[in-house]
Amino acid sequence: MARRCELTGKAVLSGNNVSHANNRTRRRFLPNLVAVTLISDALAQNVRLRVSAHALRSVEHRGGLDAFLTKASEVELSPRARLLKRQIAQKLVATAAAA
Repeated sequence: MARRCELTGKAVLSGNNVSHANNRTRRRFLPNLVAVTLISDALAQNVRLRVSAHALRSVEHRGGLDAFLTKASEVELSPRARLLKRQIAQKLVATAAAA
């Protein structure tokens, strides 16, 4: 399982541990990933994703998973999230046409 957020694309970064004597050794900065179940209102189903804590706050700020995915760029989304985005867009178009 890759250490990458499925919604924002945040991944592992690398850098240096720097000691008091200025010795440098390599280290890794891991993203704060959490496995969450988010609810899609358009699809009326639960979606299990592995997202960063920052992305979770962004989803809540934008008003839910559907709103986040409609505004999100395709480049940073995982393949599963891209599929969800397309399904949500199709469902919203279908409901708008029916109304």
